This record gives sequence, structure tokens and C-alpha cells, in this order.
Amino acid sequence: MVHVGLDLSRPRLDVCALDDAGALVTRTTASPDAEGLRVLANRLAPLGEVSAVVESMTGARFVRDELVACGWEVLIADAVKVKGLAPLACKTDKIDALVLAELSRRDLVPQIWLPSPTVRQTRELSRFRIHLVKHATMLRNRIHSALITYGIPCRTSDLFGVGGRHQLAQLELPEPWAGNVLSMLAVIDHLDTETAGLERQLRKLSAKDPAVPLLMTAPGIGPILGFTIAAEIGDITRFPSPRQLVSYTGLVPRVYQSGNTDRRGPLAKNGPRYLRWALIEAAMHAAAHPVYRDHYQRTKTRLGKQRGAKIARVEVARKLTEAIWHMLSTNTSFAPAGATSSLAA
Repeated sequence: MVHVGLDLSRPRLDVCALDDAGALVTRTTASPDAEGLRVLANRLAPLGEVSAVVESMTGARFVRDELVACGWEVLIADAVKVKGLAPLACKTDKIDALVLAELSRRDLVPQIWLPSPTVRQTRELSRFRIHLVKHATMLRNRIHSALITYGIPCRTSDLFGVGGRHQLAQLELPEPWAGNVLSMLAVIDHLDTETAGLERQLRKLSAKDPAVPLLMTAPGIGPILGFTIAAEIGDITRFPSPRQLVSYTGLVPRVYQSGNTDRRGPLAKNGPRYLRWALIEAAMHAAAHPVYRDHYQRTKTRLGKQRGAKIARVEVARKLTEAIWHMLSTNTSFAPAGATSSLAA
């Protein structure tokens, strides 16, 4: 067995191969494209069976898929955990490749779960929708900022509805602000059109996903958010408990504990940021549901106006995540402990 460490960067792939005894077999580089990876596989073919490791980063899944097609066994390692296992005083691409090869040889690779190609495709659809929505929101905020800059009040509840568009058309802003507002409105309209098309596609896909109807029984979750949450979680069986799923979302505080010191810091924010965004979005609506409303209001009042609402929303998101684990693990509709059937509907 040959153990290969792969350090991926934009221009090249640094390769280090060790045998079972830890002796260096070869060092080389390859181009991180399909042809370069095939050439690398052919070059190392005489060495026999290959077990390779590449750190998780953009492009790592492509490298893994191409080399697996060439007959290699390739694991994707958690980059943060690799750094914890092997802290380095001197860090270069060659050394990183050597460290990965050594972790493979010692069977210490902190492997990450790899979603199937189908799950990756569905994730990309929902993530691109979020990307478009965020860009449109940024432009809307910039238009509001232009109005505030020149002391123009917003006389409608929705500046981008029919009444708001009429107000924007009557504005007499100086240049370049006037031209910028027109340009931003055109871009917003284009983004909204693209987003609507993606949402139609996601609704069709959500109708075929058995997890989405279950998730939609929970408060605050519709077909789009349900599809996003299901795609980001993937296989629920990889989380043995609801606590582990909550930890995966990054909605838990960082812990600093040593001796008698025990402090809680800001949110860890590990795991997919798109899952975290979807759960917070769902929590904003779930906070008004009878199941969570009282707890949300108590937490909000206790912590005050400045930070109470944010922390209370995160708490609701954590409770909603625990409910999601139970729903997906047992294939049952939303029914929190102690809730009546009317509340759980």
C-alpha cells in the first residue's frame, strides 16, 4: 500500500508518497485539472494500491472524484482537525503533503462526510438562491441609504412595491446617486426574476424529497427552507443525537474551560453557513408560534433590547434543530414534548 498526501493550491498539486514503513517513495507535482490528475495516476500506477488524502477546500472534491475514477482510494480530511493533530513550526506545501501522507499511513485521517453528487447538486441550487437573495438585499439597503443621505422619508411600507416604486420614480437625487438608484433597481429586478425561477425549480424538487413534507410540519419552515435544510443536513443517521446536529450547525457558543475557569464565547459558526442561515430564518417565523413564543419573549425581555432578540432567536433555532433531528430520525411530523395536537399541526 502506498500512502499519498495531496496538498492542493490554485497552480498545482503537491504530492508526497510514503510506503507502509514510512519511507519516502516519491515527491512530485501535478496540474489540478482532469488531464493532470490522470497523468499523476498513470505515473504512480506501478507502485500498486494507493490510499490518498487531500484537505477539505474548494476543488478538493473534484480532485477526489477524478482520482477515485482512476482507481485510487481518496479521503478528504478536515483542515482544522489536521492542524490540531499536526501543528507545524514550518509550513510549506511539501510539508503539508508529507503530513497528510503520514496521517494516512498511521490511519489518523480526520475524514469528513462527503455528500453524494446528487446532494451536491441540490445544495448548489439552494445555495445559489441564497446568494442571489443576499445580493438583492444589499442593493435594497444601499437604496435606503441613499434616501437617508438626502433626508428623504420612505412613505410606504415596501419601498420596492408598487407605491414605493412610484416614490422612487419621483425622486430628484443629484448625480451619481440618481443614476445609481436606477441601475440598482434594474439589477434588483433581474435578481428577483432569477430567484423566482430558482424557487419554482426548488419547489418541484422539494415535492420529490420525502424529508421536506416532514420539515414543513415544523413552524417557520416552508418548501424552500425545508429543501435547503434537508440538503445541508444530508444523511441524518450520521448524527447519533440531536446535540451533535446542533453542534454541527455552529449555533452553539464557543467554550473556554480550564481548571476553575468556564466561559462561553461567541457562536462557534462551524458547519455549513447556509444551514445556519436557513435555521435562523426559520426561527424568525417560529418565534411567533405558540410552541416557542413564550420562551422567545422571556429571553428577549430578560436580555434587553440590544441583544435579547438576537440571542432569543438563536435559542429558538437550536430548539428547532433538535426537533428536526427527532423528525428526520423517526420519520414523524413535528410534535414537541408536551404540545397538544393543535399546536403540533
